[in-house]
Amino acid sequence: MPAFGQDTTTSANTDAFGECKARLADRAIAAGVSQQTANSVMADVEHLDRVIELDRRQPEFTTTFADYLGRRVNEDRISKGRMLLEQHSELLDRVTAETGVPAPYLVAFWGLETNFGSYFGKMSVPSSLTTLACDPRRSSFFTEQLIAALRIIDEGAIPAKQMEGSWAGAMGHVQFMPTVFLKHAVDADGDGKRDLWNSLPDAMMSAGKFLESMGWNPDYRWGREVLLPQRFDYALADGRRLPLSKWRELGITDAFGNALANEPIEASLVVPAGHQGPAFLAYHNFKVIMGWNRSEFYAIAVGHLADRVAGAGGLQNPPPEDVPALSRDAILDLQRSLNERGFDSGKPDGIIGSGTRSAIRKYQSASGLVADGYPGQAVLDKLGITTNR
Repeated sequence: MPAFGQDTTTSANTDAFGECKARLADRAIAAGVSQQTANSVMADVEHLDRVIELDRRQPEFTTTFADYLGRRVNEDRISKGRMLLEQHSELLDRVTAETGVPAPYLVAFWGLETNFGSYFGKMSVPSSLTTLACDPRRSSFFTEQLIAALRIIDEGAIPAKQMEGSWAGAMGHVQFMPTVFLKHAVDADGDGKRDLWNSLPDAMMSAGKFLESMGWNPDYRWGREVLLPQRFDYALADGRRLPLSKWRELGITDAFGNALANEPIEASLVVPAGHQGPAFLAYHNFKVIMGWNRSEFYAIAVGHLADRVAGAGGLQNPPPEDVPALSRDAILDLQRSLNERGFDSGKPDGIIGSGTRSAIRKYQSASGLVADGYPGQAVLDKLGITTNR
């Protein structure tokens, strides 16, 4: 399919987008969308330059864990979450009874996704998805999402003109993508429609059903903050899952210094801000949360917000506030420097993934530093990496 840049004023680009819309309408009809819905919705679709800008935008700086968590789990959100937990207790208890997902987690997802329904996004979902489907970068994925959105309109869930969401097509109270909506959204209020925009019962039950489908275990929490002993081997924070009893043997305690339960439940160790920040043992439900959003930061934020909404206090070891937010260029320099010194971080891409963390850990160990795999200031200084604080 032809690419569409920011300048779509020329007749050639306009004609190409029109041809793309027609092809997409035909594909939707072939996939089972009614001809009336496909043609009427696609006739009103517009190319949104802003969507392409947002799709292409890469953040100049990475977000530190302290900044990420502080923006998402703050006193205002905790207070409002507790109020809504009480206000909607009957509904949330019903969702918990049917899906096994505790109410504080449902409130936490709601809070992180749309700030409790205060902002769903203002983009036309059909226009956003068509714009992205007609762009070659991720055309197949967004074509699938567009056809799903048309099927949602076809079933009468919401009129096309009211189908608004994020620039990438996420919709409603809990920001479901159209394919997730089709598979997991439910009509919980009995009005004959699956309405994630205007029906909180539909939205909360749908969120619970989605988490249940990914394997939510109602017998356990998401994870917990823990304390690590001195001279701990941070190589163990590489995603491996060990029984809680084994972590206990290694000297890990709960956040208050008490012994962990001597149980076989498996957990992985997560240290999102390195050895100077908090540590968490993450259980199976942590992986379920990451099925919603693949970010570890996000999963910790959901779990911690759920804990706070349920009445727990703050972290015993908050993340340090004075660590640098690395630019993508700084991360590229870091990766190149590690590679040049024989610590393979893979092809430099400006993203700190498992390969880069492993290379950092090996470099730290060889340099006499705490081998936590975190690009802290000591590592950056030793490698001569310049950052902007």
